[in-house]
Amino acid sequence: MKYLWTIAAAFLLGGTALLAQNNQGPQTPEQKEKQLLEFIDKEVKRLSDQLGLEYWQEFYVDSTLTHDYHALQEEMDEMQKAKVGNTDLYQSIQDKWMQQIDDSYKRFFNEEQWKKYWKATGQRNQKARDKRKAKAEKASAELKNEGK
Repeated sequence: MKYLWTIAAAFLLGGTALLAQNNQGPQTPEQKEKQLLEFIDKEVKRLSDQLGLEYWQEFYVDSTLTHDYHALQEEMDEMQKAKVGNTDLYQSIQDKWMQQIDDSYKRFFNEEQWKKYWKATGQRNQKARDKRKAKAEKASAELKNEGK
């Protein structure tokens, strides 16, 4: 369930055109930033509680999420400004940054923490990313074959 919240929050924070606007209209950049920072704080606390992170690891999780979610949001905003409507492209951008986060975690989690993280969420996330990637590659190959 926490995994679903993480994905839902990532989409919300990405600011994609795929999400419906809330009743008050579009969020201001300040509101988006506040929401992002609140999400990061909750995620750092969740991971710290779940994995027993040391202070320096909490710092690295916070730094990783802050950097990578801002980069994800920036990339999503660029796509939105370009009026890209293909949902698969937005998903591939999100997958790229989620993979980057997992790769970063693997570098500073100890072996026990990594196994716990991987078992709880990482492995499931990776399988979903791999499945989407295979589907996209298959669709791409089919399009190439149609052109011949």
